[in-house]
Amino acid sequence: MSKLVKTDDEWKSLLDQESYRVTRESGTEKPFTGKYWDFNDKGSYKCVCCGQHLFASDSKFDAGCGWPSFFIPKEDSFIDEVEDYSFGMRRTEVRCSKCDAHLGHVFNDGPEPTGLRYCINSASLNFEQDN
Repeated sequence: MSKLVKTDDEWKSLLDQESYRVTRESGTEKPFTGKYWDFNDKGSYKCVCCGQHLFASDSKFDAGCGWPSFFIPKEDSFIDEVEDYSFGMRRTEVRCSKCDAHLGHVFNDGPEPTGLRYCINSASLNFEQDN
């Protein structure tokens, strides 16, 4: 799959200020403030930048952390994982594989069957409800 590449000005014209800050500048929204942290409708979570399907609602769980949390992506190839050493921490950043949008981070403290917690910013997602 080839990467979707746009200039900063193009991204700014397509995204609201918070989504731009999170996805293009690797920002983080405040916990318990995003539109999907306490959201339980059935459907798919898509990248706000390019529309790639990232997570299914049946993989979402309440981690108590204040961000939407998932235990597995819709497809492994839909996300990229990058080592992140910012703020004096060692974490694994999660990015959209199609447009390189920053989504959040993945941790090894999730539920079975994967044991993973993909901690994702609501500002990086759009939701598509099941019909």
